[in-house]
Amino acid sequence: MTRRRSNPWIYKWSRLIIAAITTCGTLTTAYLTYEKLNGKQAACLIQTSVNNCNDVLSSPWAMVFGKPLALFGFLAYTCMLVCAVIPLILKSDTNKQQNQKIDDLTWLILLAGATAMTIFSGYLIYLLIFKIQALCFYCIASALFSVSIFALTVVGRTWEDVGQIFFTTIIVGMITVVGTIAVHANVSSPTISLHSTPAPIGKPNRGIGWEVTTTSEESELELAVHLTRIGAKKYSAWWCPHCHEQKQLFGKEATEKLDIIECDPQGKNAAPTLCQAAKIEGFPTWEINGKLYPNVQPLKRLADVSDYQGPRKFKNYPDYFK
Repeated sequence: MTRRRSNPWIYKWSRLIIAAITTCGTLTTAYLTYEKLNGKQAACLIQTSVNNCNDVLSSPWAMVFGKPLALFGFLAYTCMLVCAVIPLILKSDTNKQQNQKIDDLTWLILLAGATAMTIFSGYLIYLLIFKIQALCFYCIASALFSVSIFALTVVGRTWEDVGQIFFTTIIVGMITVVGTIAVHANVSSPTISLHSTPAPIGKPNRGIGWEVTTTSEESELELAVHLTRIGAKKYSAWWCPHCHEQKQLFGKEATEKLDIIECDPQGKNAAPTLCQAAKIEGFPTWEINGKLYPNVQPLKRLADVSDYQGPRKFKNYPDYFK
């Protein structure tokens, strides 16, 4: 008499473990979405001298179709959570065939979803390292969540057709890559690199930001006066390094003449309602003649879009824009 071989423990607990991980992901992205939509600053568990999680959340890559990227992450994690627990909730003691169909379908969805999330998370880590140059705990945690879910999906059950795993991951992977490139194709990053102007040193003064260390000359001063005269506004946040970079381009004297709207409720002279009314999605963002111009802008571009007719010998004009 042969002894029946027992299934590995992971087969029994894989769905519950996936449910636990996706719950963590759902709560994290829900928090980030709430903070973003309400113009608030997320709590950064890891601080750096230059860039942190809020710099990531305010970057142009953090928005998709005008909505926070965290919102789509929330929807993805929620879908994965539902697929993980549905077979456990709808399990029938009498209809074994139906149980198997639901189980197979949800595992396939989990595999496809985990593949897409893992590839996209890898892309986000690439952005963190090479584009934004920031350390974001939430992004790293999400990447770990995605990889863990993918691994559990592959080893958490018996796949009768191993080829199905390869076929699904390859097709979904290709679609994810193409979709990611298409979504972020318009993010050509007109922002300055963190080394093109003097980078902020140390932590910003709470509610105020870093001190502007560059000086202004005639061109910067006249452009600032012109922008204020025509009603141009710069939406900013005191903790945003890129907002500081924009000030560095103008210089200390010219910056004082700009109409700067503080969007963080904890900032000096904060006006978050104005930022919400203008539908500001990242910092800094310029509003000139009814149009929004996100990211750090070269002074020559600000001069062009505002019909500035004064001198253009801008002192703080980095080679990045030439």
